Amino acid sequence: MPEPQPGARPADGNTPGAEPDRAPAAADEPTSPPVPSDQPAPSAQPEPPTRPETPDQPAPSDQSEAAATAEAPAPRWSGSAPVPPPLPRRPAWGESAEPTPPPPLPVGSPEHQTPVDPWAGVDTGGWDLPSAELPPLPPTVPYPTPPATRQWSGPPAGPVGSHPVSPAAAPRPPQVTGPRIPTRPMPPPAPPPAVPKQRRGRRSATPPVAPPPGWQAPKGYVPVPVRRRRRWPWVLLLTLACCCGCPAYYGFPISAQYPVQAALPAQVDDLSLRQDNRSAETAQQLENEVRKEHWLAEDTFAGVYSTSNGKQVTVFGGTGFRLNPESDADAEISRLTERYALDAPESVDTGVRGRHERCAVGRSAGGEVVVCTSVDYGSIATGVFTRLSVADSAALLATLRAQIVQPKG
Repeated sequence: MPEPQPGARPADGNTPGAEPDRAPAAADEPTSPPVPSDQPAPSAQPEPPTRPETPDQPAPSDQSEAAATAEAPAPRWSGSAPVPPPLPRRPAWGESAEPTPPPPLPVGSPEHQTPVDPWAGVDTGGWDLPSAELPPLPPTVPYPTPPATRQWSGPPAGPVGSHPVSPAAAPRPPQVTGPRIPTRPMPPPAPPPAVPKQRRGRRSATPPVAPPPGWQAPKGYVPVPVRRRRRWPWVLLLTLACCCGCPAYYGFPISAQYPVQAALPAQVDDLSLRQDNRSAETAQQLENEVRKEHWLAEDTFAGVYSTSNGKQVTVFGGTGFRLNPESDADAEISRLTERYALDAPESVDTGVRGRHERCAVGRSAGGEVVVCTSVDYGSIATGVFTRLSVADSAALLATLRAQIVQPKG
């Protein structure tokens, strides 16, 4: 709805914002006397009396407006009420109460400059450009004439009627009426045969589907009966092997070689344990070295054996659980290399799973010696042999070990 303009008057001729002064008595009185039923009702709005115009006598503008306002009769009824002026708009949040003036235009802006014709001084008289003459195109080949088609020589179609006529129905034979025979009640339908329950994992015993009649096998086809393969026993055996076989394979040597105990016998074949002070001092020194190097050992042993023909064997070692016997055997040979000036060690096959043995040739007190060490999961035994070969030294160490190291009862 458009807002009212200042200085404009409403449609009823009244001044906006001011109601015409009316006497309360005149407002309460009826606007017109009652009209009898036989006389016509006068018009609702009386026509204002016409006044002669006096153009020769001009009057002041303010007096003329006041006189016109005072003399113009107020209408008795109007279809619209006077519209009050709009209230001043409240500023929004963060908005300044005073209107923001538009920014001034800069001095060098395009609005202050004189427009320039971009085509000034350019000859735009003609736009005809020279065109290069192209060679004439070759004549096009006409399309070949399609061959004549033969007309369809079929039976002529029958006449199509407006509606198909159905054939006349054959007359029904007359029905003979007679006494009705009472019908017997139908028995209830028999229940379907119960399907036998099949065991889980077995196929049905239905015979195989026979090939259709007249079917011939392709050339080179040989019928082979399909044999049902049961896979669950193999899976079960594989599971048992993984769950029980692997721990048993790796756990049996450990259980057979640990825990053990060590005790030096007085006689091993032709070897006798020497009990003199010098031999006892040497054995005590070797036992202390074993305890120092293998501080996790549970028990240690050391002794000097000799034969009647002058052969001497010194044996020492300890008991306790060992996680990696092979690396312990290499470490023991490396520890004794400097003392006995050992050559490159040799690996000896012990024939016992989990037991590793190393032998090397060295020198001690001006003579040649053979140093062999044997390590398993439960013990370590090292021997220094004189006047024996590597093979004989390894065999003699195995004999001494079997007599010294015994499983705990």
